[in-house]
Amino acid sequence: NEYKSYLRMLDTDVDMEIEKKDGEETMDTQEEDEPNKSSGSLTWTLDLSEFNDTTFSPPLYVRNLPWRIMCIPRSSNSAGSERKPTLGFFLQCNPIDVQGTNNSWSCYARATLSLIHRDSSELDFHRRINHFFFAKENDWGYSNFILMEDLKDKSKGFIKDNKVTLKIEVTADAPHGVHWDSKKYTGYVGLKNQGATCYMNSVLQTLYFTSQLRKAVYKMPTEGDDVNKSVALALQRVFYELQTSDCAVATKKLTKSFGWEALDSFMQHDVQEFCRVLLDHMENKMKGTCVEGTIPKLLEGKVCSYISCMNVDYESKRSESFFDIQLNIKGKQTVIESFKDYITPEILDGDNKYDAGHYGLQEAKKGTKFQKFPPVLYLQLMRFQYDPLMDMNVKINDRYEFPETLDLTEFVEDANSDREIFSLFAVLVHSGDNHGGHYVAYITPELNGKWFKFDDDVVSKSNRVEAIDNNFGGSEEESLNVRHCTNAYMLVYIKQSLKDEVLVKITDDDIPHNLKMFFEEEKKEEALRRKEKQEAHLYMNVEAVMDSSFQGYQGNDLLSWETARPLVYRIKKESSVAELEEMISTNTGYPVDGIRLWIFQSRANSTTRPAPMEGEHDKTIWEIAEKDTPLRIFLETISTEVPPEPLPPYKKDNQIIIFLKYFNIMEGTMYYLQHVFLSRNSCISDVFDVARKKLSLDPSIPLALYEEVHAGRTDELTPTKLLCEMEEVFDGDIWVIQRTDNVGTNPYSNVDDYFRDLNNRVTVTFCDKNNPNDPGFNVKLNQKMTYNEVAEIVAECLQTEATLLQFFKPQSHRDIAGYAIKSHFEGTLKDLFMSYGQRAKAPKKLFYLKLNIAIQELESKDHFRCTWLNKHREETVLSLYVSRNVTIAELLEEAKKQIELKPNGSGKLRLLEVYSYRIHRVFSNDVSYHTIQPSMAQQTTCYRVEEIPVEETTLGATDFLIPVAHFHQTIFQCFNHPFLFKVTEGETLQSVKGRMVDRFKDIPEKEFEKYKFTLITHGRMNPLGDDFVFNSSDFITNIDMDSKPINEAHLDVFLHSRPWLGLEHALKPPKRSRYNYVEKPVKIHNQ
Repeated sequence: NEYKSYLRMLDTDVDMEIEKKDGEETMDTQEEDEPNKSSGSLTWTLDLSEFNDTTFSPPLYVRNLPWRIMCIPRSSNSAGSERKPTLGFFLQCNPIDVQGTNNSWSCYARATLSLIHRDSSELDFHRRINHFFFAKENDWGYSNFILMEDLKDKSKGFIKDNKVTLKIEVTADAPHGVHWDSKKYTGYVGLKNQGATCYMNSVLQTLYFTSQLRKAVYKMPTEGDDVNKSVALALQRVFYELQTSDCAVATKKLTKSFGWEALDSFMQHDVQEFCRVLLDHMENKMKGTCVEGTIPKLLEGKVCSYISCMNVDYESKRSESFFDIQLNIKGKQTVIESFKDYITPEILDGDNKYDAGHYGLQEAKKGTKFQKFPPVLYLQLMRFQYDPLMDMNVKINDRYEFPETLDLTEFVEDANSDREIFSLFAVLVHSGDNHGGHYVAYITPELNGKWFKFDDDVVSKSNRVEAIDNNFGGSEEESLNVRHCTNAYMLVYIKQSLKDEVLVKITDDDIPHNLKMFFEEEKKEEALRRKEKQEAHLYMNVEAVMDSSFQGYQGNDLLSWETARPLVYRIKKESSVAELEEMISTNTGYPVDGIRLWIFQSRANSTTRPAPMEGEHDKTIWEIAEKDTPLRIFLETISTEVPPEPLPPYKKDNQIIIFLKYFNIMEGTMYYLQHVFLSRNSCISDVFDVARKKLSLDPSIPLALYEEVHAGRTDELTPTKLLCEMEEVFDGDIWVIQRTDNVGTNPYSNVDDYFRDLNNRVTVTFCDKNNPNDPGFNVKLNQKMTYNEVAEIVAECLQTEATLLQFFKPQSHRDIAGYAIKSHFEGTLKDLFMSYGQRAKAPKKLFYLKLNIAIQELESKDHFRCTWLNKHREETVLSLYVSRNVTIAELLEEAKKQIELKPNGSGKLRLLEVYSYRIHRVFSNDVSYHTIQPSMAQQTTCYRVEEIPVEETTLGATDFLIPVAHFHQTIFQCFNHPFLFKVTEGETLQSVKGRMVDRFKDIPEKEFEKYKFTLITHGRMNPLGDDFVFNSSDFITNIDMDSKPINEAHLDVFLHSRPWLGLEHALKPPKRSRYNYVEKPVKIHNQ
């Protein structure tokens, strides 16, 4: 879709003249009848006597797609004239019958539509098109190709025997979304696009074909690396699959190793930036190995930066490394021009003279000289540049030529060195604009002039014109046969003298054996997983538990399947019970006749109990499971004694299997004993003998017996009854035995008490309200507990007092604290959870807050939330609890308990109301707290406590305070902390600025000088000069001046309606992203 989106806007149906250049190269010779050829032509005769409806020609196969002539009888629709019949001539591509085609297929093609003249080819009528064909736009051409009257006019020379000849000449790119065997047609494979990773695919293909680098990547030691996080291993895998695979290679494991999330794969990045980050990462990985230094050896060049004085003998030089060169293309025509511009020195004169030490300021030349070019030279063409007029990055599509052979000898500082001649190896092309687009790579792998186009998963043969000439860029008028916004963005050259070394031949033998074995084994495992996934619907899981699985379980039933660790068997649904038994026997080591299977069946009372599988052996596992998965079974086995005892006989009609538990009443814990088989004529008390033997109990100890019916119900059984006398007894029933002699202090009086308490148990997580990242701690509580009982337990865990804790309910839509729970809550813990609609099975959570005062005292006070502006001008939130009848002075005294004052400050505080980064009110100390609307204060942090500056603690008769706020461009874009500032009647702005600089010493003086001072009156901005004189009448209304002196005129009034002093900041807006607003820097998070 990415490929489709950027090309759709480029479609045009204008006539285009395509001239074949002298000496133009062609593809490798292909047979005319090969369906995968890149171009072809079809000539077809249309019989006009039968032309009444849409008519199609036979197909012409180009790039494995069927291209047809489509003719439609149409009529002209010219305004103001009679409608006349016309011939609609279209090129259609509809690969509905092509193998592997889906609705997302696409193919870009250029074509010439021709009407053939009977006498001379020079008189043929041509019209040309280019179009991005896909399922919903599979035809393109001209509705009014020619008037029918002109077509039938014999003097025009197109018709004979009422027939005309039409011709199409099609040149198409390799298609996407259809079966295209890149390996078969080119010998190479592509890389799959994850969404917007075409930029990465282009870089990876270029690095892969740099053979010496690929060889070094194979040799990086990755044994023992984390398969999911090792970037080196993931890159080795991509290179290995590119070399050995027959189909396009996936890169998801590579991006996963980067630490990227799924969204990162849909975010396009810059090619040069990604290349640089990846190579830096690989260089670090190679350090300390046998391939250390490979990347610098291939890609590192040297450049000398110098400053040379023009009038004195003084020069400063510094040698630096580079791995790519960024060439300015704006106003340049060729690569050589850009290199000349790169080394052209800058003259430092006038105010920009160079400080040459003891020579003083001198006129100088500042420039760069190349000392050494690397064997592999990366050139980034700076097509994206910031346009100050548009205030955004724009793409420069100007024509810019680059040669196939590049001689850079003249640019090397040492003239005696070998000639620096390079051959073009790769062209990375960008199509689109600064908001996005698509990358492809043209590469000549063997540097022999044979070019290939690597377009994500599709690889096709290309030629010099497509790879080089068509990517110079330029306007549509300059290059009609090339899309306007498609041009080279990065060039890769290889030094001719080092070609054989850089492009060394690599065979499968060059891949380390252990690496090949690892990847081949990985492929087998993935193939097996795919097969299992494909056949998953044929299999089901069987979960088996034994007596040992019941040990230690304290709850209802025999076990909790959520916490149990059963033996899991993957078996075909159509398997028989015998096959399941054989599988279990092989896995456990028990003989087949030494195991017996019992199926866990659900009962009407919502419990599950083992039931016999007798008589089910003729059914399949899927039928036994009643088409539900997993099938859960109890596995009865022979004893592990030597020799082992055989399984006890079981007769369904005369025996019942009972599972026995023992409740230790002194410890309050439950123990699983064993399962027993009882005949229907046996006495219930027979199980006591089993328990006494198992627990080594004296026969004189009295025992009681209970049946665990379901959660919340336990019935006591009469031991003297016979089994057949019981009303309801079934296979799998659970009986619990306990002692009845009261020894010591017991937490429970009987089994029934234990289970009642168990069913009311709940695990509650308590989290610190003030710590968003607190995982909390878990406490097991009884749902019948009251608020005070819960508070006592939690206080013990936190080592504090219960009265110094406050609890909060969680919010229903977010995992943060909500409303506070009153300490006089009268319900139980269960009522508390139900009161805010928490689901019964949902995890229980409460938030707590440690207090400095008792909760009862806190609840009798108001909660006043405000901010404290400290000495570093940083805001912190204060939570104050005060009585409603206090004054502002008492409120500020309470605030002093939570803040740290400056050691040399005034020690006096004041309360301000701040809204939209402007001061609205200043409260005097004797104002009553309830007059400032505390309910509003609970909802927003618009009240600020600050320490009064020393110079403002005593105001003279002619001193007054003015509100000051920061803004950018307009007064509606205020920001930062507003403040009050003391001025004196008749004081100038220059004087005020001087004192303001002294007060805010953390602001650099040069930065402060950029501020523009403005007087804002009733929304109007009046810029102020340094000679402006401050008068109280400009800031204080006459009414306020009549009611109080000017040094108190700022108190208890609404300052937002008064004039105020604005500090306008010259903030430079951030540059817009090259591609889109969500682009982020390329980062590889893992090592």
